[in-house]
Amino acid sequence: MGAKASTTGREPAAGSQTLLRGLDILEAVAAGATDLAALSAVLGTPRSTTHRLAAALAERRYLNFVPREGYSLGPKLLELGFRAQHAVALTRVARPHLDRLSAVCDDTIHLGVLDGEWTLYLDKIPGRRRIEVSSRVGERQPVWSTGIGKALILDLGEAEWRRFHAVGEARGARRERDLEGWLDRMRAYARRGVAFDREENEPEVRCVAAPIRDASGAIVAAFSVTSTVQYMDEARMERLADEIPGWAGEISRALGWPGRR
Repeated sequence: MGAKASTTGREPAAGSQTLLRGLDILEAVAAGATDLAALSAVLGTPRSTTHRLAAALAERRYLNFVPREGYSLGPKLLELGFRAQHAVALTRVARPHLDRLSAVCDDTIHLGVLDGEWTLYLDKIPGRRRIEVSSRVGERQPVWSTGIGKALILDLGEAEWRRFHAVGEARGARRERDLEGWLDRMRAYARRGVAFDREENEPEVRCVAAPIRDASGAIVAAFSVTSTVQYMDEARMERLADEIPGWAGEISRALGWPGRR
């Protein structure tokens, strides 16, 4: 692969060109290039130039170099990634997207995370309909009965699902604890990438939830669109199940998710 062409039609200044080539090296190593020959091929630069850039990156700990093994990403990137992850609060990243979703759907929006073995609500955007969903920020609910809770554990194995199913009691009228039926539903949710709450947590309240992923692809949060049965019949739940993964993808990409599992 040759050197990347300028999108502006102008050659970058020498300093910026060096910076861009250094970034290209980091991306190439992240993609699996480990030796000078492979890096030179990606950059379209002589081995001497490639070696100089890679050595400078290794000196600053952006790369590791081990003789006979080659280059790998260095600890400085982990340090910067950790700082960036904590500097960008999840609620601050998610809120603009969820505000837009709320304006489109008119329903209550919840954002939550796992708190031990429970679902913890981090944010709530009240709906615009003439109803009130009796949830609050800071509230904890069972994972097994809430849409957000189910979405948070979609990637886990069935042994973990069983453990969550045994924790907590729902406040709703539908408190059936049919484990095998619930596991069947979880398998279907995991295949689809969304989860439902069909009045399992609270009478007359339903929701559709989707997971949010971070840069590693791990599920770190989930959000739900929630309303009463009057506004959330089966047909609408199915429509939302097709729509909200796109919103979840937007938030996930803002957290660094590359867009694939």
